[in-house]
Amino acid sequence: MTSKGGGTTLTRRNYRLASDTDKPKATGIVSEKLLSDYLHHVFPSTSGPAVASLRKPLGFQDLGAHLERLLCEGEPTDDSKDQTIEGRLGPQPVVLDHTSGFEGLLFVDDDLLGVIGHSNFSSIRATTCVYKGKWAYEVLISSQGLMQIGWCTLNCRFNQEEGVGDTPDSYAYDGNRVRKWNVTTTNYGKSWAAGDIVSCLIDLDEGTITFCLNGQSLGTAFTDIKMGPGIAYFPAISLSFKESVAFNFGSRPLRYPVDGYMPLQNQPTADLLKAHKLLGYVKNVLATALDLQEERLVEKDISLWRLNGNATVLITLAHIFNHFAPLMCKVYLVEDVLMNFLLGILEGGGSVDEHPLIQQLLDLFWLLMEDYEVNECLKQLMMSLLRAYRFSPIIPDLGFQIHYLRLTTAILRHEKSRKYLLSNVLFDVMRSVVFFYIKTPLRVKEAGLEELIPTTWWPTHFDKEGKDEREPKDESADERLRRRAYERGCQRLKKRIEVVEELQVQILKLLLNNKDKTTGEASRYIFLNKFRKFLQENASNRGHPTALCPPEYMVCFLHRLITAVRACWDDSKRKTPGTINSEEAYVPPQLFYNGKVDYFDLQRLGGLLSHLKKTLKDDLASKANVIIDPAEIQATSMDDLDEDEENGAAQRPFGAAAMGGALARPSWLSSPTLGRANRFLSTAAVSLMTPRRPFTQPEKVKVRTLAVEQRTEEDIEGSHGNDGLLLGRPMEEPEQPIADKSLLEIVDGIVMMYNLSVHQQLGKMVVVSDDVHEYAVALKDTDEKIARCPVRRPDILEELQKSQKVFAEKLNHLSRRLAWINATVYSKEKMLDIYWLLCVCIRTIEHADNTGSLFAFAPEFYLNVAMNAYSALKNYFSPANSMEELPGYEETLTQLAAILAKHFADPRIVGTDIKDSLMQALASYVCYPQSLRAVERIPEEQRVAMMRNLLAPYEQRPWAQTNWILVRLWRGCGFGYRYTRLPHLLKTKPEDANLPSLQKPCPSLLLQRHMAELLSLDKDMAASFLNSVLNQLNWAFSEFIGMIQEIQQAAERPERNFVDTRQLKVCATCFDLSVSLLRVLEMTVTLVPEIFLDWSRPSAELLLRRLAQLLNQVLNRVTAEKNLFDRVVNLRLPGLESVDHYPILVAVTGILVRILVDGERQGTSRAASVLLCDPCFQLHSIQHLLGEGGESSSSTAVTSTSLPVVGSLSPSVTPPAATAPGSTERKHFSLHAYTDYISDEEKHKVELMLTFLTEESKQAAASTAPTSEEDLCPICYAHSISAIFKPCSHKSCKACINQHLMNNKDCFFCKATITGVEDYSKPQGS
Repeated sequence: MTSKGGGTTLTRRNYRLASDTDKPKATGIVSEKLLSDYLHHVFPSTSGPAVASLRKPLGFQDLGAHLERLLCEGEPTDDSKDQTIEGRLGPQPVVLDHTSGFEGLLFVDDDLLGVIGHSNFSSIRATTCVYKGKWAYEVLISSQGLMQIGWCTLNCRFNQEEGVGDTPDSYAYDGNRVRKWNVTTTNYGKSWAAGDIVSCLIDLDEGTITFCLNGQSLGTAFTDIKMGPGIAYFPAISLSFKESVAFNFGSRPLRYPVDGYMPLQNQPTADLLKAHKLLGYVKNVLATALDLQEERLVEKDISLWRLNGNATVLITLAHIFNHFAPLMCKVYLVEDVLMNFLLGILEGGGSVDEHPLIQQLLDLFWLLMEDYEVNECLKQLMMSLLRAYRFSPIIPDLGFQIHYLRLTTAILRHEKSRKYLLSNVLFDVMRSVVFFYIKTPLRVKEAGLEELIPTTWWPTHFDKEGKDEREPKDESADERLRRRAYERGCQRLKKRIEVVEELQVQILKLLLNNKDKTTGEASRYIFLNKFRKFLQENASNRGHPTALCPPEYMVCFLHRLITAVRACWDDSKRKTPGTINSEEAYVPPQLFYNGKVDYFDLQRLGGLLSHLKKTLKDDLASKANVIIDPAEIQATSMDDLDEDEENGAAQRPFGAAAMGGALARPSWLSSPTLGRANRFLSTAAVSLMTPRRPFTQPEKVKVRTLAVEQRTEEDIEGSHGNDGLLLGRPMEEPEQPIADKSLLEIVDGIVMMYNLSVHQQLGKMVVVSDDVHEYAVALKDTDEKIARCPVRRPDILEELQKSQKVFAEKLNHLSRRLAWINATVYSKEKMLDIYWLLCVCIRTIEHADNTGSLFAFAPEFYLNVAMNAYSALKNYFSPANSMEELPGYEETLTQLAAILAKHFADPRIVGTDIKDSLMQALASYVCYPQSLRAVERIPEEQRVAMMRNLLAPYEQRPWAQTNWILVRLWRGCGFGYRYTRLPHLLKTKPEDANLPSLQKPCPSLLLQRHMAELLSLDKDMAASFLNSVLNQLNWAFSEFIGMIQEIQQAAERPERNFVDTRQLKVCATCFDLSVSLLRVLEMTVTLVPEIFLDWSRPSAELLLRRLAQLLNQVLNRVTAEKNLFDRVVNLRLPGLESVDHYPILVAVTGILVRILVDGERQGTSRAASVLLCDPCFQLHSIQHLLGEGGESSSSTAVTSTSLPVVGSLSPSVTPPAATAPGSTERKHFSLHAYTDYISDEEKHKVELMLTFLTEESKQAAASTAPTSEEDLCPICYAHSISAIFKPCSHKSCKACINQHLMNNKDCFFCKATITGVEDYSKPQGS
């Protein structure tokens, strides 16, 4: 590997004084003798005389030749240099063969050592092979997915299904499945994790292949491998989509060298020897001082050395660096020589501030090395540190991680180095966010967690719904001791992790320094622009797959950044009294529309930015004094959207390069050129605007856009007459100054980062806690079975004890792993970070909302993060930390409730996805008592507005979630509607007891009252709302019946049939919708019965007739003997668990009881007459509810004795077999059977209703005179003619014409427009 700094064409600075050759006797610096002694001391000769009196005097004029001679000593001869090592064939350096040695699609890094899979199963081999001797190489595992790593011969042919280890002459280790592969496969080794290093060893003398994981041998994997003439083995790998690794064939020192095994690539032995010698000379300079008074050399502590301008020292160092600087551009030497030397300086402990020598050395580097050399050296040093940090094993005290972070901090404390690294390396060349990640150990024992947490504990007490009881009352003394010991162990672990986190925060504070302006732009502004680019790469859906930062890194980066930003914010607050503190932080709405901050192609609440700029330009001018440049509006016209340039232009140059071939450089290894997508939403340079609002109308400000990297500190922070990021403050926004404006943009970026991937990752990490819970339940169940196991069955007892042991071992492992995750991801401090983020979003949304129409400019992700952060706090951080303990928790809940209540139907929000999310969040919010009470605490005006929006007609909008919200407000008040889970599902285990639908009923009487008032006072709204509910009920129940008919037909076929699982899911959804719509009708008829029963209201009779019609249809379908519903319910198909008699019949009963029993006499009579007049009415449907009926349905019930068989794709439907004689027959449905669900009072009301209807039906039958066919309605033939149309005079019954006029104004018969409908009664005597 040739160094940039090693070439002869590049000129070097000459530090030798011009007077040296002219005045050899008097140097003008120190005496000749002292100088000679000093140089001999610094550059001791190994071959010359050791006695000072016999040594030849040495001056600066001879130093160059002396140094050359010293460096040549011990150097290998030309013959030995050219000699190739036997047993190896191929070029040096060793890299991956990207020209012919690969199969599938891969991305290979610029150095040809890193690779990322981009197809199903891609393979690639190295350029060098071995046929004799012992050889090794290392693979740095970046992702822990499916990969096979090992060796193959040239004859191996791979494809998208077969890779390394799947062919005869290839051998591989797979740590994902913990197996070894050579055509066949067997168990081998341990599971690997991201951050591990796999060593691949081949012994071609003995014919064996061995693998090591983090330096620990996994044992010999293969013996007697094929050897002989023509057989040579290449390092090779096969990896699946998005998996990534990096190879080290010897270009860097092997992390875990193995005695007797050589790396495939030659060590730079000569350069290594020189570098160590030169470093020794540097150390000699640092440890030696010149005492000019006494003319002697003084030994001193190396850590006290300072670069003080002593010419003798500087010239000496200049000679050393003449040779040392070019060597420090080579990665092997930087890692092996320089990094280890710098780490040694910090080994003494203490804070980084106590080791100023590193700062002095970096000053020296910038003084004596060429710029390109120091740049390359720093770049290689940081990358070596990053690799070392990322791929260090976890040990109990996290010593390795602390060691590397301390050196990183020390380097970044140096201002000039920090700015170079920020500008060119940290975000452009490498994933610097790795420095803020603390990896989770997969193997607990190796990480030393057994010593740190010797006692394990897990919950053993569960309530009826399977949830852990946080503080069980019946906890035994032994359990309490174990729990407390476990908690102490967790606390010890947390303290060690906090040391690492504190170092990571220190690094970020250095990067956020805004006072280091002596060498150009302050660090914070460089960081700000790089951070924005980083977010852009991760926000792009079209971006390079390797550009995405892994979400587990994002989580840690987010927490450290929040800590650092809040510290900087509060520092700024202390220096600038009157500004708000970080507890009250928010992002002002100006940032969303003044063009100063780039939001890429992210969706705004009001739609596309280009559209908003055109439609709201007048509002921007009047409210915020911002004028959009007309040329910019033209540039962002809708014509641009034809090719979707706004979404893709920023990524296109990079995307084209990425897909050009396997050599494309990932975005975190290069800085992609930004296209013109930034033109309309980049930072803006603005002309004059006064910082405080004057009494006169301020001057309108025209904005023009700048690229992110062109922004200066003035563009961000502002200056006299320039508000910087806060340009365009609307009248509603308070004038109170906010902290450094640059911090606002970082806070905005933090919110965006949470939205990109942090929330999903927080959800993923909960799986460990869920596993602990599941295993704890299984272990408790097994213990109970062992206690009940009969003595005569030792075989069963043995199996149970084996299971018990497996569960206990797994729980020991998982509980320690959970302790780590709780400390790094779900600790109280992390919870407070997420809570702070939630409060930031709430305040930001409130301020943006105050701007009226300009609210449309706010990015959607603020609302998303507000909803998701609340969800995370409620669901992910418990039970370890409770949300109730957070400061100001109830007030925050109320603020969030107000946001959800106001914006779920906000016309300024146009995105369907965000609207759905708001609706779902509100639906979830009203399921839990605490959050429901928060909704009740919002101002009455907002509550009434929310209920008005919920009661809008269901047509032309997503209504299912709205209906669900109304149902939740009613649940607990309805007839037999106090259940958490359906009666027939009680014995089954819920998938997730935390689901909103599985919460205990918590009705809201306050919101019910608002609903009643609205429906009672606004007759038109009540009619349109109820008509839409009845329409949707008609549709949902009809769809459900149609689907169960298809399912039944499939069941009756003699051959084995499969029903599509999607069809079953849709069928169950239609049933659930029907039940919830019936419950809303029950709620309405209970709260506002006059809507149906007060016939002075214009639509009351029609609504009652429609209601009766639908109720009769539902009852007839569900209660008929041997009916379709019965048969499908008895099949008990997976996916149709919720379909049962109870929920739908009880909902119908609730409506009937309310209109027939609970109402006034006049109302109940009207309801009864309408119900009985309906041609579908059957009294036995009502009798069915109480288990009565003409004949015992139990004797004819169909029972399925053959259970459905679940196939590989979907449930299999088999026809129900006839009931065997003498078998227990299925009982008839009866409300009497549900004593736990239906009260005696409710049963009594049903009995009264049945008696009342029986009497009414008898009277109706007796009083009904026979009607001639001419007098019946010609439309329905069910009722007498009772209405005449004007002007055409055609006739029908009132029910038919009223229903028809809801949708159509034309006459049934002549199509004339109906202008009026009058009552009609048959003339007497006709």
